[in-house]
Amino acid sequence: MARCQTPPQSPARQGGVEDLLVEHTEIAIIGAGPTGIGAALRLLELGRKDFLLIDAAEEPGGLSSSHVDSQGFTWDLGGHVQFSHYRKFDEYMDLALPPAEWLWHERESWIWINNRFVPYPFQNNLHRLDPADRQRAVEGLRKAALQCQTPANFREWILTTFGQGIADLFMFPYNLKVWAHPLDQLDFRWVAERVSLPSLESIRLQQDQVSWGPNRRFRFPLYGGTGAIWRSLGRRIPAANLRMCSRVEAIDSSRRIITLSCGRKLNYERLVNTAPLNWLCRVLGFPARTERLKSSSVHVIGIGMRGHPPKSISKMCWMYFPGPDSSFYRVTVFSNYSPHNVPSPGSTWSLMAEVSETEHSPRDRKRLVDDVVAQMVSIGLIPDTGAILSRWHRVLTPGYPTPSLERESILRDTLPALQARHIYSRGRFGAWKYEVSNQDHSFMQGVEVIDRILLGLFEPTLNQPDAVEEAA
Repeated sequence: MARCQTPPQSPARQGGVEDLLVEHTEIAIIGAGPTGIGAALRLLELGRKDFLLIDAAEEPGGLSSSHVDSQGFTWDLGGHVQFSHYRKFDEYMDLALPPAEWLWHERESWIWINNRFVPYPFQNNLHRLDPADRQRAVEGLRKAALQCQTPANFREWILTTFGQGIADLFMFPYNLKVWAHPLDQLDFRWVAERVSLPSLESIRLQQDQVSWGPNRRFRFPLYGGTGAIWRSLGRRIPAANLRMCSRVEAIDSSRRIITLSCGRKLNYERLVNTAPLNWLCRVLGFPARTERLKSSSVHVIGIGMRGHPPKSISKMCWMYFPGPDSSFYRVTVFSNYSPHNVPSPGSTWSLMAEVSETEHSPRDRKRLVDDVVAQMVSIGLIPDTGAILSRWHRVLTPGYPTPSLERESILRDTLPALQARHIYSRGRFGAWKYEVSNQDHSFMQGVEVIDRILLGLFEPTLNQPDAVEEAA
């Protein structure tokens, strides 16, 4: 892993009071995650070399980086998989790694409910339930189909779409767990393709329906976790255009000057920001309305073990857990993604759990890893705690941008006001749009914002998330 070094000194622009300290660039990009890398690579495609990509970390990747713990287990920052809505994203994935270093998987995702596994999506596989639960779910769905009520929030949308049975059995408990916010404080217009909408006809089929969704087939790096992709693409950006290990301390938008942690100052013409929008507005001294944007922290807990996974989960990709018997909402059998995610392929394996936290759902951080292990044992995911070799824990703050009821009005006011100052905020947290915050969406937001800045083109991913999802 590269170590932080003092960035190279570039010739200063002439004529300012800080002329020996100020470096000039046409486009500054804050954040070397998928959005920032997408913007940088698009600039290079267009033959533009007057830009700087800035990040406080040692290597590119952001929330899509990977880490190797002291026992040799590789961990991602959450359950990332590579699937795509875009041809250009696919092209760059092919450039990032050669074909022999990609593994392709058919999705095996399941839901643990009432001490059994039900295929995902839950609402498409009601025949797997006990007869009483199945009847309750179907009756609720029938009643919902007769309603014409316009929902005011996500909770109401669940009820009007799925009915009381499915809501109580899965939709309410799972979404409360993953969002960790009251569901009546969330909007529902983010849903698009992310939630399968069942029909009574499909339920009558009485057979597993597991192929729904754009991620039903996905690829994953053979070596290095998801971070290997972004490290590779980061190497396509010339060193002269990178400022790693450089934290942004201040931004003067009237003079268009960024102050970095090393003391250097950067004069820009346009700024592309991929850091959290509320952070950006604090640094700029903007009105504090963005402080009302909601998010959750995510605890990523990796458990590395000797031996082999239980047969019941040996072929699974990930599992959802809506019930009160666990604090985690999702567990990935991470060793199934690649045999090289573990130090000894064939004799070690790994699970990766994700736990949400907000003020509505606080966690005892000192006990959380032990609690997760105990819950995994109780459910049957871990057969023997004596086989545990590694316990890895990271807290991502923020982890998820929450689609709250007032989010749209905040973005409607804030993003144009920033653009009037030649600042374009994009990406998972830069634009705060969960519905277009996967790696492919984020990368393309970077590509599209450069097309807007330099070519005057429309940004479909930012402005028409539903259309982007439906076109896949």
